[in-house]
Amino acid sequence: MFRHAIVLIGGCLGLLGAASAGMGVLAASPEPITTVETDDAAPSEGGAGDTGPDLESLSADPKQWPMATRDYANQRFSELDQVTIDNVDELQVAWTFSLGTNRGQEAAPLVIDNFLYVVGPYPNRVFALDATTGELKWIYAPKPNPAAVGVACCDVVNRGLAYNNGKIFLNTLDAHTVAIDAATGKEIWYTKLGEINKGETITMAPMVARGKVFVGNSGGEMGVRGWLTALDENTGEIVWRAYSTGPDEDVLIGEDFEPFYDWMKGEDLGVSSWPPGHWENGGGTVWGWLSYDPELNLIFYGTANPGPWNSNQRPGDNLWTTTIFARDADSGAAKWAYVVNPHDLWDYDEINENILLDLEIDGQSRKTLVHIGRNGFMYVMDRKTGEVLSAEPYDHVNSIKRIDLESGRPVENEEMMKPELGKVIRNICPASPGAKDWQPSAWSPRTKLIYVPHQHLCMNFKTSEVAYIAGTPFVGATVDMYAGPGGHRGEFMAWDPVKKEKIWAIKEHFPVWSGTVVTAGDVAFYGTMDRWFKAVNAKTGEVLWKFRAGSGFIGQPVTYEGSDGRQYVAILSGVGGWSGAIAAAEIDPRVRNGALGFTGATQDLPAYTLGGSELLVFAIPESRTEARNTDSGGENVSGP
Repeated sequence: MFRHAIVLIGGCLGLLGAASAGMGVLAASPEPITTVETDDAAPSEGGAGDTGPDLESLSADPKQWPMATRDYANQRFSELDQVTIDNVDELQVAWTFSLGTNRGQEAAPLVIDNFLYVVGPYPNRVFALDATTGELKWIYAPKPNPAAVGVACCDVVNRGLAYNNGKIFLNTLDAHTVAIDAATGKEIWYTKLGEINKGETITMAPMVARGKVFVGNSGGEMGVRGWLTALDENTGEIVWRAYSTGPDEDVLIGEDFEPFYDWMKGEDLGVSSWPPGHWENGGGTVWGWLSYDPELNLIFYGTANPGPWNSNQRPGDNLWTTTIFARDADSGAAKWAYVVNPHDLWDYDEINENILLDLEIDGQSRKTLVHIGRNGFMYVMDRKTGEVLSAEPYDHVNSIKRIDLESGRPVENEEMMKPELGKVIRNICPASPGAKDWQPSAWSPRTKLIYVPHQHLCMNFKTSEVAYIAGTPFVGATVDMYAGPGGHRGEFMAWDPVKKEKIWAIKEHFPVWSGTVVTAGDVAFYGTMDRWFKAVNAKTGEVLWKFRAGSGFIGQPVTYEGSDGRQYVAILSGVGGWSGAIAAAEIDPRVRNGALGFTGATQDLPAYTLGGSELLVFAIPESRTEARNTDSGGENVSGP
């Protein structure tokens, strides 16, 4: 069996039909069209793409944006300061590019040595462009199995690429990971990681560290068993896989596993905390963000909800779902874990980003991990031990009263009825997407604040019996979401993790489903679902500039320096994802429980926007930049 890779060349670029199922490459070059056949029976051998700048050096260069998260700490802070609170209102569109697929555009572009790499939703085409001019360099066109579209829970999104040593790494919706030569777009290796006939897909951005590519799966709403897998970055071979449920041997829990709280200690809790055999389809997928501490050599990440949503069918704490793990990057061995929502009642995945910060807590410098919980609490934890140092609500929460710092367990609101089969439980806050979902926050070491895009939703929730059938929905709940107190559905806020308080906030009409970035110019950027891309004063929250695009924003803004010395800001426009599915997919807005309940919260979204697929790149006009450089007496005022 062979895969066919089509290499399309010349000045007039377009996508021609690739031959058979498999991966395809479209690359710009003065060479004639050629076809490359690769044996589909095993991963391709490494070799190409071994040269190029490494991730560590790129991360230290503020001109680059080498990871979806910008850095291993998930801080999404840029040291570039050419765009400031005084001149950000001069931003204009520098160039644009269409990705050609009008579904949810959630990816963060990468920028390495004036190459901008961006991936679209299914069918997951990768585009390489000149980061300064927008000139198209090559297109890598995989051919993922169309069956993956039918089992994708919440739109066919992709949250970004990864890079290291001259290679781009891509996750496709049909659960493959691919390595691509960053210079040419040629495929180096591909590896199958999951089974779509079981409901497994991949939507998360991979991360590279210690010579490994780290990838997790999606599909918890299909009863998928979650995992994080490490691949050799040169060959694509699987180095280790850690499951989120099951016996300790599968979860990679050994003698050096030391959770801070005693109730998380014991043998095979990933089995005994479930009804017999239920852990095999218990969820806990890993579709969010990964962090890495090189000093501790630990990977940090969160796991998703247990399956099904109907908690009556899974008595017990359901470990290790809704859990933050710390794992050895080399072996995958779990060092500690913290279960955020034992026996999760409301679909509170905890896949959100874990921001690694060194903070002054009670007069003592602590290596912390800040987790902005889907359950509505802002966790500040010791990242060496997993101890919760503080956990304060950052949005309206009535499902949980508080987090008991002694036990680490949430104290549930006993006044609220727990899910009972067939009964509607009303006014649960936050709703199933949580007070914040996957959309990533940013940290500024200048202001000492975290900038958080999030939603403000409540819901009604009704459970029902559901049977597990591989590759089909395994939910057992009907959900109706709506605006929380005050009537707004989203917010962009600044939070002080040391003072444990909100400093300022901007209320938005719709959930704020885009990511954010903050710069040394004290400007924070984010997008809204009703098509506004905004720049705000990071100190005060004042909106300084905004641009209305053709489609709503659920993407992740990045900033970089082009070859011309100018600072650019880039983001994908194109509404969709779970929150915007009603505007990008064929969903009846009259059915409030459509899209797993999100239709009720965004019924009016199609009156503001439809789907899109455009990369927007902004900069201050070159003439203004040149004048400013002349006034400053230097050639370039950006950068270190």
